[in-house]
Amino acid sequence: QPSLSLLFLLVLLVLLGQSRGAQAWTYNYSTGPNQRWLEARQWCQKHFTDMVGIQNREETEFLNKLLPSNPKYYWIGIHKVAGAWTWAGSNQNVPEEAQNWATSEPDNIAGQDCVEIYIKRETDSAKWNNEKCRNKKGTVCYADSCMQDSCSAHADCVETVGSFTCRCHPGFFGPRCDEATACKPLPDPAHGMTCSHPVAPYSYNSTCEFRCDDGYELTGDARMHCDHSGQWTASVPACTVIKCPAIISPATGSVTCVDAVEPFSFGSRCDFTCREGFYLTGDEALTCLASGRWSNATPTCTAVQCSRLKPPLHAHVQCKDPAAEHSYGSTCTVHCEDGFDLIGANVTTCSAQATWSHAPPDCRAKTCNPVQSPRHGSLSCSDPNAPFSFGSRCTETCDEGFLLNGTSSFECTSQGRWSADMPSCLAVQCATLRASSSSLSMNCSHPLGNFSFGSQCAFACEEGSSLNGSSVLLCSPTGLWTDSPPSCIGALTFPLFLKVTCDVGVLVAVFLLTSADQKPGPSCRPHVLRPGWQQSSALTDT
Repeated sequence: QPSLSLLFLLVLLVLLGQSRGAQAWTYNYSTGPNQRWLEARQWCQKHFTDMVGIQNREETEFLNKLLPSNPKYYWIGIHKVAGAWTWAGSNQNVPEEAQNWATSEPDNIAGQDCVEIYIKRETDSAKWNNEKCRNKKGTVCYADSCMQDSCSAHADCVETVGSFTCRCHPGFFGPRCDEATACKPLPDPAHGMTCSHPVAPYSYNSTCEFRCDDGYELTGDARMHCDHSGQWTASVPACTVIKCPAIISPATGSVTCVDAVEPFSFGSRCDFTCREGFYLTGDEALTCLASGRWSNATPTCTAVQCSRLKPPLHAHVQCKDPAAEHSYGSTCTVHCEDGFDLIGANVTTCSAQATWSHAPPDCRAKTCNPVQSPRHGSLSCSDPNAPFSFGSRCTETCDEGFLLNGTSSFECTSQGRWSADMPSCLAVQCATLRASSSSLSMNCSHPLGNFSFGSQCAFACEEGSSLNGSSVLLCSPTGLWTDSPPSCIGALTFPLFLKVTCDVGVLVAVFLLTSADQKPGPSCRPHVLRPGWQQSSALTDT
């Protein structure tokens, strides 16, 4: 066992950042023989408390004054753990402001993970240096005056000059702080209490928990404990009946409640009814449970439902629904579309028996006066609803030789009237004919109207003149006469110059006719060339 070279008693040394409970202790050191860092620490732990972990620069300077010089210097309780300089006793990192390194230290050479202190060195005295842990050096230990059983568990052991005192935790007293402060005993509660007494009945740190019967809730703190001053941390709580949310009567119903304790509280029962025309949806009765909830959701009153009202053909329905669509109290009005008349009741109401007060009405198309095919024409109609009713459309066409007088198409309107007057078919008109001269007479017949389709005119010349053209003209369906009006030609005076165009070759010859019995040649058509005359018709073989 290493021998002790010197023992120092240091009293009431206050250290910054010290984590131990004691505030004074003794320092011990050994230089005979020098030891490796781990051996030195084990030696300190065996004979004292631990290797000294220097907490601040004041402690460093204090040790530098009192420790003797050692050529190998002294190990202290600081080493590198996971790359950080750490106090051996607490395993806490040494803060930068508490570090006291010599010049150019630590040099971070591999393996130099333990810390020595230069005691009474000419340069860098009382400074730190990192060294290899296998090197042998002196060691500095410390020992607490307080032992594990010096005070009770309810106190801190405080070092004094050569001794110690017990500083009691709150709620304890006595030399060793093993007597607890007492609180006033609690009365037996009405609904239940459970207490734990870690020290003594109803003393410091005694804890009591309260509970209430089903259907009641705690008013106040459910838990209280005796504090260090001998007072309970809260007043004894009370149990009050649990309440459920207030119930409101359904909009079309009523509710009647019987309350065991208070309105809408645990045990209350509420019964529901609905007005005529409505039925209950949900439970007829609800009970307030111990959980503060009703046994089920609040029921509602739902209006009885009539069958869905289907709009009649050519109509639309407007409904007023005080409760729900097509339900009790709903009133529906039927409106026919334009062009239709309502047959039946136009208003119906859903009764409490879920039936409509009236059967749906009908919408019938308005009718127009019947129409017939016109004279000399035909009529074609389309009737989407009924013959000659709203929406009917008629088209009139005329026979050949007749023209439509009016609108060809017309329809029956929503007012029950035709959109236009009935058209008529009038005979096609031909041009009015007149006799071109006093020697020409004309006699016409007009079965359909003057000079209209079907009119026929016959022509005749006075004696000594010949008719040039058709003797009878007819007015055709197209409004044209079947031929041009004829004329009367008197006796010719010879000689007469004629220009004759023959169909034999391309020869054009001019003949001089000296008598009426002369002919210009076969198949020739002569044209009179007397100045001021116009050709009236072709002549053949004249």
